[in-house]
Amino acid sequence: MYNISFFKKILVLSSIILLYSCDKDYNSIGGDLIGDNHFDLSTYTSNVLAYNQKIGPIQSDNLAINPLGIYKNPNFGETTANFNTQLTLASVISTTTVSTRPFVTSVVLTIPYYYNASKTVTNTDGSHVYTLDSIYGADKAPMKLSIHESGYYMRDTDPTGGFQLAQKYYTNQNTDFENAKVSSRLNDAADLAQNDSFFFDPAEHVVKTTDSITKVETVTRTPPGMQLNLNKGYFKTKIIDGAIAGKLASNDVFKEYFRGLYFKMEKSGSSEGNLAMLNFKAGKITINYNEDLSTTATGGAVTVTRVKKSIVLNMTGNSVSLLNNSFGASGIAYNALPNTGNTTAGDGKLYLKGGEGSLAIIDLFDKKDLKGYDVNGKLTGPNGVSDELDDLRYPADGKKWLVNEANLVFHIDASTMANNYEPRRIYLYDFTNHRPVVDYYNDASTSVDAKKSKTVFDGNINTDATSKRGLTYKIRITNQIRNLIKNVDSTNVKLGLVVTEDISTVASYKVRTPNAFITQAPKASVMNPLGTILFGNNIPFGDPNYDKRLKLEIFYTKPN
Repeated sequence: MYNISFFKKILVLSSIILLYSCDKDYNSIGGDLIGDNHFDLSTYTSNVLAYNQKIGPIQSDNLAINPLGIYKNPNFGETTANFNTQLTLASVISTTTVSTRPFVTSVVLTIPYYYNASKTVTNTDGSHVYTLDSIYGADKAPMKLSIHESGYYMRDTDPTGGFQLAQKYYTNQNTDFENAKVSSRLNDAADLAQNDSFFFDPAEHVVKTTDSITKVETVTRTPPGMQLNLNKGYFKTKIIDGAIAGKLASNDVFKEYFRGLYFKMEKSGSSEGNLAMLNFKAGKITINYNEDLSTTATGGAVTVTRVKKSIVLNMTGNSVSLLNNSFGASGIAYNALPNTGNTTAGDGKLYLKGGEGSLAIIDLFDKKDLKGYDVNGKLTGPNGVSDELDDLRYPADGKKWLVNEANLVFHIDASTMANNYEPRRIYLYDFTNHRPVVDYYNDASTSVDAKKSKTVFDGNINTDATSKRGLTYKIRITNQIRNLIKNVDSTNVKLGLVVTEDISTVASYKVRTPNAFITQAPKASVMNPLGTILFGNNIPFGDPNYDKRLKLEIFYTKPN
């Protein structure tokens, strides 16, 4: 009898907890719906205000991925992407480590390229055919590449901030680094593919070695990457002799002595060139040299004791992406845009461009504020809150909405973007506070590639099944809208929209010349060289694209 009573109590208690949990979580049901079939949910469409905002020169130091090359965008003009990086010693070298009789055999700079592993073909002889990824422009387009020793010292800290702040470097500082270079071109090999006619080569690198005793040949194959022979005499003097002089005894001393490399891209002949995204941090310079440790003469014969050595310089110091933009015929419309768009009525088209580019600012809900409500839901005067949002918070029938899903759907101006490379993803964030929106934080979806996580929050391009061209981007802001409606003290912040190279990178970088509208922008946008054109809200009725105007869609239910 006691056990039966006990289990009855447990059953009742469990039921109460279950009912409470269901009630508590009811607002979240359907919040992560993936499809567009919303069954019997009611739909509410709200107009939004969206306008363009140019970013201008922006902080671009120490990015995880950097562009290098020349890219002519059909809608945004031409960008030339140069690069500067410090070098660091893989291991410090004392003055006694290097003898006074070294002979440099080779100096090789290597930087890996990104390639699409799913498209790699393995031939019967063991060789591979690779397809490069993250490269934009004509295939194998030649360019003039010049690599110089940099004379610009990249400080770690900003002395104007009392050395408490990291030193910032910006996209428009190319002239500073160009004027500070201290060497002639270091990649001066006779092979023009390493300088005057350089191109991003998808071929694998093959090295054959033969054992001196067994005569067995070994073939080593590595994926494609930049592999350049640098001037041996220059590095003999600068690095080997520098080591003897004690300049390689610590990285601090070395970075002051050898201030890094400056990569400069120029057009080659009539070629428009192309642009690749590179992980320079994975790059290095390998200086191979022989040392004659001793020379012994015996009976007229000379015996030399020789050893092979190497010094590795990594590209892991401070770096900066340097961008030169020219607009010409292909960028006339973009260049003619005002720095800040129509903040009153919104813009008909939204121009998102990475690098030293532009973003869109979005205001949710109508801005009319003629009335308000007190804590009891009774009408008062203007309260600084959109009347539309007030009405959603205090519906006339008294039945609070249960928001199941809320989306912003951005339609791509497909005809204008027809000949463009399209960004694979866009990113929506809290523009007012320079941080992600709550839906970003609440999305725990993951991917093997961190850049492809947050699939519920979305922002990935949706393409036509046949043409593979972009149609829309959709971003879910369900929790953002829930909070605004449910919590009267929630602030309806401005939202920012940018192209992104990496959805997992949410930090912001400083605009070099801030103004009343913009002071910073997402770092991942600086990393992306592409742009897209989306339809905004200001499209007049009767226009063929009227139905593609930007709107907020809310799917909801009401309690009976």
